[in-house]
Amino acid sequence: MRLIQYIDTHGQRQVGRIDPDQGEQVHRLLNAHSVYQLAQNAIAQAIPLETMLNQFDSILEDYTLSELLEDRRVISPVDHPDPAHLYVTGTGLTHTGSADTRNSMHSQASDDETDSMKMFRMGLEGGKPQPGEAGVQPEWFYKGDGSIVMAPEQTLPIPSFSLDASEEPELVGCYINGPDGTPYRIGFALGNELSDHITERENYLYLAHSKLRVCSFGPELLIGELPDDIQGTSRIHRQGEVIWEKPFASGEANMSHTIANLEHHHFKYGLFRRPGDVHLHYFGTATLSFADMRTEPGDCFEISASVFGQPLRNRWSRVESTPVAQVKKL
Repeated sequence: MRLIQYIDTHGQRQVGRIDPDQGEQVHRLLNAHSVYQLAQNAIAQAIPLETMLNQFDSILEDYTLSELLEDRRVISPVDHPDPAHLYVTGTGLTHTGSADTRNSMHSQASDDETDSMKMFRMGLEGGKPQPGEAGVQPEWFYKGDGSIVMAPEQTLPIPSFSLDASEEPELVGCYINGPDGTPYRIGFALGNELSDHITERENYLYLAHSKLRVCSFGPELLIGELPDDIQGTSRIHRQGEVIWEKPFASGEANMSHTIANLEHHHFKYGLFRRPGDVHLHYFGTATLSFADMRTEPGDCFEISASVFGQPLRNRWSRVESTPVAQVKKL
């Protein structure tokens, strides 16, 4: 089962169910207006989200998901009423092959192994512990709060001080904390964890700066188990033509860490277990167009994998930023 959030023809928020065996038909869940509230209800009832969703009555909309996307009426599949209570974070060097591009960006003149390669090897050796055990901790980064999340088909605003805007096709884990602080996984989605790789390449200590950019995920939220082997495609369109295309692989069969280990090392911090908060966590990738080319304003990123339904698409544009941030004395 997959879920979407969208705006109907009357301007009202709705939650829709997409059944893979019925194509792009949108079944609007009656009296359901946010995935956030549905998740809270499932926690309160102590039942799986999928079980609760199957109890909802629904009606078939007159439009398809493709039509909703074309009209830009699909919003992010998970959000929070207060964007300040939504964390966007991620982990890197988690996929087999993910160290190659990073290592080339951070390579040194000597023959010494880079810190990126060391971190990657640590994951290979200790990132998949036995169930119930904690493995080696991954590279981790903070990306922003809910204000940086752009809906599918929206244009991604990139500040003028950015040196690059490049896609990162990734899995996104979507979570909500229960009243006692227990984190619950709502589901998974496709994501574009867009970054500034030229800034990162200047010095790997600039990684934190390079991640403070907008992102997108969706359009559909996969409810239930994640396949071990996910095969997808990442494309860049320029003026209606595909100018770059490569496959990408995700899922635990293609990762150096288990999902459980990455989740543990995020939610082990009490800060991230505040009741009611939502977390979007990007799990990393091994495929970047930055290794082959540079994108330009107006380029459209397209990330697809059949298990997640419709592709995630966003163009990007450059926006003016404050030349020098001025702080006033009180």
